Amino acid sequence: MELFETMLQHTSVRSFTDQKLSHKLKEQLFLAAQSASSSNFLQAFSLIEITDTKKRKMIEQIAKFPIDNGDNGELYIFVADLNKHAQVLTLNNDSLEHLRSVESLVVSIVDAALAAQSMAVYAESVGLGICYVGGIRNDLFQIKELLDLPELTYPVFGMFVGYPAGKNEVKPRLPIDSVVGTNTYRTLTPDMIDSYNEKTTAYYQQRNSNIQETNWSEKVRQHFESPRRSDTVDFLKKQGFVF
Repeated sequence: MELFETMLQHTSVRSFTDQKLSHKLKEQLFLAAQSASSSNFLQAFSLIEITDTKKRKMIEQIAKFPIDNGDNGELYIFVADLNKHAQVLTLNNDSLEHLRSVESLVVSIVDAALAAQSMAVYAESVGLGICYVGGIRNDLFQIKELLDLPELTYPVFGMFVGYPAGKNEVKPRLPIDSVVGTNTYRTLTPDMIDSYNEKTTAYYQQRNSNIQETNWSEKVRQHFESPRRSDTVDFLKKQGFVF
């Protein structure tokens, strides 16, 4: 399958076979992640492979991740990482003031996200399945202890990677004219929202598993009806970032 078609067929995979990734394939995944674009070549991310069974189970519990793969598939944690840059500055007796800024934090989060997506695209291009796990941020302080995260790091998300035992149907994305503007921001109209709600209603009613009576608007409303992960700012402050 051509890369473009592979990308269009992306869907989260929550069930993996017991086939292990070879050492060579893992190395290729890591190299794909490292090949992503990076702001000013800072390469402000780190990647942690979780092989310890107890740690993996604890992470899955924190994330409340509904995966049925048991011990199958690999679990990687992507970390926004400015600690190694702090080491460089400290060795040269330079100030860490600007390293602690929100802008620097954003740069490191973007670097981690780009690296992860680069890995994900390569993984799917060779027949693997992936699933992002943002739920690791449900308890940032526990994740910090589990992974021995130093100052100026932030665990952005996890990612399961493995050989898929099954796949969900592809979710219908927003129409292109709903997200792409020309020379100015594209604002959604009520008709656009209604039309997309019809498509997503049909998707949730017709998919093979976890059928739901819902649509995109309802998912948005549910997501933002209450605060989420309210300890994020406290965690980041304790990690040395200044707001």
